[in-house]
Amino acid sequence: MTDNVVQAAYIVSAVLFVLSLAGLSKHEKAKEGNAFGIAGMVIALVATLWLSASRSENALVTILLVLVAMAVGGSIGLWRARVVEMTQMPELVAMLHSFVGLAAVLVGFNSFAEGGEAGTGETIHLVEVFLGVFIGAVTFTGSIVAFLKLSARIKSSPLMLPARHWLNLAALVVSAGLLVWFVVSGSIVPLLVMTVIALAFGWHLVASIGGGDMPVVVSMLNSYSGWAAAAAGFMLGNDLLIVTGALVGSSGAILSYIMCRAMNRSFFSVIAGGFGQEVAVGADTDYGEHRETTAEDVAELLRDASSVVITPGYGMAVAQAQYPVAELTSQLRKKGVNVRFGIHPVAGRLPGHMNVLLAEAKVPYDIVLEMDEVNDDFPDTDVVLVIGANDTVNPSASEEPSSPIAGMPVLEVWKARNVVVFKRSMATGYAGVQNPLFFKENSAMLFGDAKERVEDIIKAL
Repeated sequence: MTDNVVQAAYIVSAVLFVLSLAGLSKHEKAKEGNAFGIAGMVIALVATLWLSASRSENALVTILLVLVAMAVGGSIGLWRARVVEMTQMPELVAMLHSFVGLAAVLVGFNSFAEGGEAGTGETIHLVEVFLGVFIGAVTFTGSIVAFLKLSARIKSSPLMLPARHWLNLAALVVSAGLLVWFVVSGSIVPLLVMTVIALAFGWHLVASIGGGDMPVVVSMLNSYSGWAAAAAGFMLGNDLLIVTGALVGSSGAILSYIMCRAMNRSFFSVIAGGFGQEVAVGADTDYGEHRETTAEDVAELLRDASSVVITPGYGMAVAQAQYPVAELTSQLRKKGVNVRFGIHPVAGRLPGHMNVLLAEAKVPYDIVLEMDEVNDDFPDTDVVLVIGANDTVNPSASEEPSSPIAGMPVLEVWKARNVVVFKRSMATGYAGVQNPLFFKENSAMLFGDAKERVEDIIKAL
């Protein structure tokens, strides 16, 4: 009876998780999608707690142990949710992925210690354990490297070891051999050796990927964490964990593929640590002198403009300038100016990062456009405000074949009549590439904190 009720609860949870993903795919239904996801997880937790208690010799102790673990984890989660800045969300998400990977590794070793059914059942169980630990270990260290790169604790440039692709291939081949040894012998030795190799493989895989591709890496690690959860579901015999992991894994992979297409990157190349895609090194080019401007001059430009496009980037998030940007947008629209936002698919360091910031500041959804929707309109645009963006508006992507970002579709802001770039300095972007946009005749640099400069423009208006 208990098992039937729990399975029914799991089906309801799975449906709610699907509805959650559907809701999260649209801005207008994002809150609704979150509510579905929360409801599904609550049902899943209650059902699993009940199932664990029913199968335990001492139900009270089992429930207390689980509740204590949930209280500790929940407290840490609530604390981080309250104190984390939006600019820190990408690295926080990467770190959360590492926890899923570590959990899969621990579940795998525990499952191996408990053993499986004799005969064919034991063989299948050993394969599940091996693959679960392998995926979990790769996700664990890969996510840690992503966290370190996104939080600027290590350099964002790719790690270029000699014969790095052969090292990756060797890790996979050796792991396959260890799988055969593990299944035949049932010894823990090949499992331990593979775990060490997988940890190193995950570290090297993400370390070999450059900063410009890190948003795709975060999305791909999300997919890996889903497959790690699904593997844990197989080891635990939990159908809901399998379904949930598959949903997360497949949706993360699809998102990564979409982002790779938007960046003109090979999906296989990115997830394989840059395989088949050598990092080009652009020559030091003298683009001339940049031109500086003031908030008052920018206000004058905006007064005379009939069409304005704002292209935000990670710098806007760091400066927390989304609120004055929203106020500036409101003022200009009241004056009859056609104001829109152009969002690059990888603006910020997490998919949808800029969209969340703008929604948080109550910018209307209908004026927030994707790159493909706005790119053709730049020649007819009077003023473009580039606020904290760099690599996503770099003409080198289309004009310089030797550039590390060559071929990446970008917002073609330089085609507008006037471009104002908000930056703290002339430093390069996350990909480490100089931006010739800063030196074009129709471009002007407005230096300083983006939030303060936008507020100055509002006062001047």
